[in-house]
Amino acid sequence: MAEKQKHREDFKVEPLAKVHDRAAFSCGIEALDNYLKKQASQDVAKHAAVCFVLTSDGKTIAGYYTLSQYSVDLVKLPKEIAAKLPKYPEVPATLLGRLAISTEFRGQKLGEFLLLDALHRSLQQSRHVASTAVIVDAKDEVARRFYQYFDFVPLPDTTNRLFLPMQTIDKLFP
Repeated sequence: MAEKQKHREDFKVEPLAKVHDRAAFSCGIEALDNYLKKQASQDVAKHAAVCFVLTSDGKTIAGYYTLSQYSVDLVKLPKEIAAKLPKYPEVPATLLGRLAISTEFRGQKLGEFLLLDALHRSLQQSRHVASTAVIVDAKDEVARRFYQYFDFVPLPDTTNRLFLPMQTIDKLFP
């Protein structure tokens, strides 16, 4: 484990490519492991999602996340948020579909590092393709608490679906 302990500046986030060792990745959640190993490349090729990996050596995947376009029903947002948005039936959003850290790299705050990278990337993209918020579907209570720690707000009618308004994200990156 000591050799795996690295500084955050040793890592970079880059789009998933053939050189990345997907087969060796394990975060301990079968659905997230299988997605990276079996589905992510297909989603990228079909423009269904973009997968970004965290690596320190250009091959080993310490973690990953996916982003895609999304829309959310205006009536499903909290009223105080919906009141500030255009009165369309649906508003554009960015879906943070998956976020996982390899068990080999846990305890280094790389989940936070990846989340902030995803939020920054989403904010930058929202300047080219409109997005009012980042939406996540927490896989379990641990993930839900993780996102809530970073000020994600639960959607009233969907148990593990949370969102973070783009205006809030904009304040993170002055």
